[in-house]
Parts: sequence; C-alpha cells; structure tokens
Amino acid sequence: MARFVGAIDQGTTSTRFMVFDEAGREVASHQLEHAQILPQPGWVEHDPIEIVRRTSDVITEALGRGGLAGRDLAAIGVTNQRETTVVWNPKTGQPWYNAIVWQDTRTEAIVRGLENKRAMLRERTGLPPATYFSASKLRWILDNVDGVRKAVDRGEAVFGNIDTWVIWNLTGGVDGGVHVTDVTNASRTLLMDLRLLDWDDELLALFDIPRRMLPKICSSSDRASYGATRRAGPVGAEVALAGDLGDQQAAMVGQACFSPGEAKNTYGTGNFMLLNTGPQIVPSQAGLLTTPCYRFGGAAAVYALEGSIAVTGSAVQWLRDQLGIIATAHEVEGLAASVPDAGGIYFVPAFSGLFAPYWRADARGTIVGLSRFHTKAHLARATLEAICFQTRAVLDAMTADSGVRLEVLKVDGGATVNDTLMQMQADVLGVGVVRPVIRETTALGAAYAAGLAVGFWKDLETVRTNWKADRRWDARWSPDRREEAYRGWKKAVERSLDWA
Repeated sequence: MARFVGAIDQGTTSTRFMVFDEAGREVASHQLEHAQILPQPGWVEHDPIEIVRRTSDVITEALGRGGLAGRDLAAIGVTNQRETTVVWNPKTGQPWYNAIVWQDTRTEAIVRGLENKRAMLRERTGLPPATYFSASKLRWILDNVDGVRKAVDRGEAVFGNIDTWVIWNLTGGVDGGVHVTDVTNASRTLLMDLRLLDWDDELLALFDIPRRMLPKICSSSDRASYGATRRAGPVGAEVALAGDLGDQQAAMVGQACFSPGEAKNTYGTGNFMLLNTGPQIVPSQAGLLTTPCYRFGGAAAVYALEGSIAVTGSAVQWLRDQLGIIATAHEVEGLAASVPDAGGIYFVPAFSGLFAPYWRADARGTIVGLSRFHTKAHLARATLEAICFQTRAVLDAMTADSGVRLEVLKVDGGATVNDTLMQMQADVLGVGVVRPVIRETTALGAAYAAGLAVGFWKDLETVRTNWKADRRWDARWSPDRREEAYRGWKKAVERSLDWA
C-alpha cells in the first residue's frame, strides 16, 4: 500500500523532490540548482531542458536515498516558480526559447503601453500591469522569436508556466503529455478572469495572444485533471499527479492557513506574504495583488491578498556571487551579527525594480548612508534589514486593505534558518514571528493538495493538526526605535526611484 506522498518543488534557483508521510514529516528529499542565465542587464532566463533534467534527477535520487519506489507514493503534487514563461513545440518537446524568468524586466516597453488599462487589469485580474507577470513575456516571445507565431497555427507552439512544462513532460511529453495548469498559476499571467477562473478573451486580444496555445485551467487539487507519471519516467511507476499550486499558494496550504485572516510569509529568492480572505475577492487599494489562494476539487475558490517582493534571498546571493563578501549564504548571519546595527546605512535591493506595494519598474539597487566607518559586516546587516523593511511595507499595506491586524506571522522558506534575521523581522514588524517544524512548507503544501485529492489525508482539519511550531520570536525594539528605523528605510526607497 502506498504510504507516502511526493512533491516536486521547482523554484527560481533550484529543484527539489520531497517525500512526506501521513504526519507531514519529511521522509526523503534531494535538491539541485540550475543555471541563472543573464544575457544582458535586466534579462533573466532558465534553460527549460535543464529544469526537466533536474526534476528527473532529484526524483530518482530522493527515492533512492529513502529506499523507496514509485509504488510507495499515493500521489505527487507540483509547485513552482509562478510567472516564469516557457513556449515549446509539443511535437518535438523542444523549447522555442529559454524560459523568461519572473524577475526579467525586458518587457518594460510593453507594460508602459498598458498604463491606460491599469484599472481594468486590476479589476479583472487582481494584478497591475508589470513585467513580473507572464503575458508580456509570452508576447515578447511571440514578437521576437522567429517562427513562433506561425507555429501556433500549426499546433507547434504552446505556452505554460513552469508547472505546465513539468507536468507535460512527466505525463509523457510528445507521447501524450497533459497540457494543464491550475487557478493559482493561471492567475499570474494577466490573462485570467479572477471571478470566472478562465482565460479572458478581451485580455488575450489586448496582449495579442492566441487562446489555442494556452493550457486548460484546473483546480489545485484534483485527481482527474493532471494525469499520471509514466512508468518509463523517473518515478518508475504510474502515480497520480493530483495537485498543482504556485509556490506561494502552496506555502499557504503547507502552513495550514485555511481560515480568513491567517497569513504567512515565505523567505526565498524573493519574499511573498499572503493573507487568506476566504471566498471574498478583496480589491487592493494599497499596492497588493488579489489572487486565488487555492481551489480544491469542485469547491469554491479561496482568495488571498499578496505582497510580492522581488529581491530578498537573492540579495544575499549577490553578496556571495557578485561581491564575494561571503563564500556561502549561511555566512551572512554571523557577519551581520558581528555588528550591533547597520551603522545608519540602508540597502534597497531594487535589482528588478520594486514590486509590492510600490510597483516601480524604474527603481534600481541603492546603498545610502555610507562612510569610511562602514564594513562588509554593516552591508551584510543592511541586507538582512532590507528583507525585514520590505516585509514591513507589505504588512502595512495588507492591514490597510483588510483591516486585519496580525498578532503573529507564520514564516517559512530557506532563509528562516537564520535566527538573527527572524529576530530582526519581529523587531521591525512589532509582531510575533513563528517558524514551523517543517520549514519547506511549499513542497509540503503541494503534497497536501495531491494527497487530499486521492484521500491520503481526509480533510483540511487533518492537515491543520499536522502543523507544529518550532520557535517563536517577539519584538525587542521599542516603538520609537522601530518607527525611526522605518522612516530611514522609506527615505532610502525614495532615493532608489527614477533610475531606469
């Protein structure tokens, strides 16, 4: 009898496969990074073929490490970097172009031309016009890659975010791969109507995108929609692919944020805070996104407010890879903790512009307040503070939109192993911060979605009982210190604007 559920977590910098038991405990896992392709400033790409290889490799390795076989899995869920855009030929399995990553800003000209449609896009999709989302990336490929538009008419060019690409390959690829996505991923394209949960013909016309190249939109937890892995593939058995969620929505499920007013913040390449608003679609007046949180089976969709921050963990990678200040990401904690504060400097890591709540594509990375007194330790601490201040801006916007004042913020993602960062976050927010025992809640959420669809877990309450706290941090700063520091941050943000 199948005793476990698997999850593919395809992220911006790496791919992992994790296996969980009925209590939501990790049984086996493996993770591999993939290349970040940076052809010119503002451009970020991934090799879709490399991502498929990494997916295959992590599945094989994780099962091997756990002494498991595909038949031990009741189902598999998929979660993914959301807006990253792939166009491929379903007859050959070859991409027409590299995947254009959510961080990529090459489509600024297309987005600027949509400013007069901002109100309509907000109302219809819950999103502002921004380079972040898939539609402008897909339009760029259609307009700039030779042969793609004509190939669409021949059925030789189809689109998907990374979830669609991974599922298509796992279910057979050119030999009958399933071309689908779920409501959470579809909502990140600027092409889906939030209320109808279907592609919108007016939006397709606005971006000049043919409907026939788009995947079918399904529920996030559904046994019938996503097919099964092929016996000849890396799983080695026919296992139902029964769950599909964008990474941040998957983290909401993994954190068991099933009630209106519950929120989580994920610390990864970027930061993403979501607040469950239940079946109610809450339009944002404060610079947030309105998004589906999940839809399970035939039940009504549950919605959320989201604050998306482009650069948080990737700022630490910048210290490591571009500046050489640290040799590994883990070193940033000790370096930052070696000084009592940032010495009055602020780092605004607007490498891809600023996302929520500002939505300023013209912003660029800025370090202010420097003197010869400052060291790499101060810059390391300012980098961690930047993560916390950006989160504060999102939380303030969330409070303004929802009227909900959080008493505690659930946190997850790789950076939450940094205890210094978590204490700084509580200090900057003035809100308790709680880390769960299972920190990789994105993968866990995808597993829950798949397991619920096949009856491995009975219901949401069963999932909720699995959640356990690992550690809590409470604020130590006085209110005066907190507000003074945040005023300095807002001043630094102003200095980052109008560069691009």
